[in-house]
Amino acid sequence: MGLLEDKVVLVNGGSQGVGAGIVRAAVREGASVVFTGRRAEVGEKLAADTGAHFVCADLADPAEARDSAVHAVDARGRIDCLVNAAGLTSRGSLLDTTPELFDQHMAINLRAPFFAMQAVVADMVTRKAPGTIVNIISNCAHGGPPHLAAYSTAKAGLAGLTRNAAHAHRWDRIRINGLNIGWTDTEGEDATQRAFHGAGDDWREKAAAAQPMGKLGQVDEIADFVVFLLSDRSGVVTGSVIDWDQIVFGGQD
Repeated sequence: MGLLEDKVVLVNGGSQGVGAGIVRAAVREGASVVFTGRRAEVGEKLAADTGAHFVCADLADPAEARDSAVHAVDARGRIDCLVNAAGLTSRGSLLDTTPELFDQHMAINLRAPFFAMQAVVADMVTRKAPGTIVNIISNCAHGGPPHLAAYSTAKAGLAGLTRNAAHAHRWDRIRINGLNIGWTDTEGEDATQRAFHGAGDDWREKAAAAQPMGKLGQVDEIADFVVFLLSDRSGVVTGSVIDWDQIVFGGQD
């Protein structure tokens, strides 16, 4: 028996990176998975590889974020678990972030999870059924670097939303937790390092050597942790925003 045997899991932002890793891990652990993404070709390939159901969606549109739940219910009959994994990491400081960039970050990193959770929790409450939600947040919720001002703002909001919703729906037996992930080795991070930081082909090796554990965060390790939080094996824990990183916040040398 897998950790998510007979569970219906919706993964928003599941076509690549951490989200795709979660799709694979959830399928491996017995779940029936529906996932969303903007890139149809990438999503359809992952669906073919895993047997998960792909829905092409732009979560920046709150209607499409809400409709992700509708599509999942239509495809699988209900939703037991939700993962909000979509994220935008384009750079901008306090001084150079435009209103347009700020709004993009709010739309993907905060508004989309809000309205997806709204729809999923409504389904669970209507059915009087328990459920679990995991929000992929970021260690930037603690403050973040200067070049991620809007991103850090949105992720801090998502951490607050996670706790607020967990408290609001604890008596509905809906557990809601978040993961503040750190620097992670994904194809999206590779593109970001090259586009914004002039990184060469050896950036991963240099970055890994500068980390306490000698490596960046790994997608499969994060995915396994998310599956555990979604599953009954994580017990009663709710409202927790866990720092999944090798930085010790508050530690000093």
